[in-house]
Amino acid sequence: MKNQRSYSLYLLMGFMLFQGISGLFGGFALVIDPTGELLQMPLSMLEGSPFDNFMFPGIILLTILGIIPMVVYYGLWKRKKWAWMGALTVSVALIIWIGVEIWMVGYHSEPPLQLVYGLLGVILLVLTLLPAVRNQLNDENELPRGRVHDVSNLTK
Repeated sequence: MKNQRSYSLYLLMGFMLFQGISGLFGGFALVIDPTGELLQMPLSMLEGSPFDNFMFPGIILLTILGIIPMVVYYGLWKRKKWAWMGALTVSVALIIWIGVEIWMVGYHSEPPLQLVYGLLGVILLVLTLLPAVRNQLNDENELPRGRVHDVSNLTK
């Protein structure tokens, strides 16, 4: 079963790639323009938060919700055992990010980015927790690397 990826793993990979690309784009845009004008986000959106500009949120977005999801995507593609924990971490981080954002600055329905990314976090979490995904990433039938195995019964 290790040679075939389940549909749920493909979905997880696609959503993780989307999160990584959007996190890289949004984070990079906020870091190079902390005023938020590049993304048409007024500084008034930060009222009620501890931030004067978007630099720190941009750094978090770029690293935790941009670079890390891309690393996890690679791990999912290569079916690395650590990718499952990485996907779980990104899912929870995204849900926390949106929750803290809503708590600090309130819910904004236009544009519905908080809703979209909140749902994306939940979808990532649900897909990560599916047994088909976990089994594919933690397949115990895989031969450990670097160990010599008895192959004498293969020639009989």
